[in-house]
Amino acid sequence: MAGLLSVDEALARILSGAHRLEAETVPLGQAGGRVLANDLYAKRQQPPFAASAMDGYAVRAADVAHVPVMLRLVGQSAAGHAFSGTVNPGEAVRIFTGAPMPDGADSVVIQENTVPGGERVEVIETITHGKNIRKAGLDFNEGDLLLQTGRILDPAALALAASANHPMLAVVRRPRVAILATGDELVSPGENYRADQIIASNSYGLAEIVREAGGIPIDLGIAEDRLEALSEALDEAVAATADVLVTLGGASVGDHDLVQPALAARGMVLDFWKIALRPGKPLMFGYLNGMKILGLPGNPVSSLICAHIFLAPLLRAWTGRSHEPDLRVAVLETDMGTNDQRQDYVRARVVKSKSGTLVATPFAVQDSSMLKFLADANGLIIREPHAPAAKAGSTCTVLMLR
Repeated sequence: MAGLLSVDEALARILSGAHRLEAETVPLGQAGGRVLANDLYAKRQQPPFAASAMDGYAVRAADVAHVPVMLRLVGQSAAGHAFSGTVNPGEAVRIFTGAPMPDGADSVVIQENTVPGGERVEVIETITHGKNIRKAGLDFNEGDLLLQTGRILDPAALALAASANHPMLAVVRRPRVAILATGDELVSPGENYRADQIIASNSYGLAEIVREAGGIPIDLGIAEDRLEALSEALDEAVAATADVLVTLGGASVGDHDLVQPALAARGMVLDFWKIALRPGKPLMFGYLNGMKILGLPGNPVSSLICAHIFLAPLLRAWTGRSHEPDLRVAVLETDMGTNDQRQDYVRARVVKSKSGTLVATPFAVQDSSMLKFLADANGLIIREPHAPAAKAGSTCTVLMLR
């Protein structure tokens, strides 16, 4: 279709200038899943002291070179309760896993190789110097680089940061996404509705896409099809310091499609609207006072698919994550017909065969209002513009949703 942008060109324009956002400092307990904004260095040594790796007895290796041998028990060392004395020749200290090694001892005999006897312990197996000891700094030393900028703070990374004595972490700020549904026909779930109204669903799915991509969704509710109502909602988006405003519906050119006029009246610079995409042709993108504007179609399936293709990569770029789509090669389970001028994203179920090959089965009905098939789909078969008919068994490209 003449004048329509390709999907790749539209995505390139949306991502233009989308660099990683600034850093903010948050408590360690709130940093899970965030992106580290600066390299993280150890503030301490771990372990901070030589520690026993086993339950047993701290000894001098020279004293147990020949066994059996009887040693005098002079105390014990437990985690958090170190032995304060010194192990002299012919002596031993009862020690537990993780406890500090006492001065004078250089090895640990495991308890299975001993025979306790009141104030003495008999060692029945010889041991080499340094056996069963975790050296100080075995894990890391003060000043070591532990995590690099851009690391997603997963459970292991958080535990490492805590072990290195970091109660606060510098992370990339999460982009704020204002979500505005539009239309007199919409009511929220659980509200009373007329026979000519439908339940608004797009905002809930869109908010979860935002969260999964690292953003903060801000629900502006539903605006009526009046310029005054849309203008008030825009005021809320600005007040919420949103990085991007996502509108749902009303971005086309019908008599009741007022989103573009309302935004234009506020000074929006329109970059494009309408792209060569199915579902999702009426997609709008522009700028308003430093805030990006993304107008998604009103049909639920169209809006969610467009959010996967365009909004999620933008948010991942802002948070420093990879924004490359999860594309896989699969084999078609059924024949597919020729495609027209628009790039098509066909809802499909993708499974792994016994041989390990991915097999994609498109749903027979692809209407952009049918959420059930989108919920059942875990992938979208991408068909290029003017793609020829494809036979079952031929390969295809799939954008994985989960």
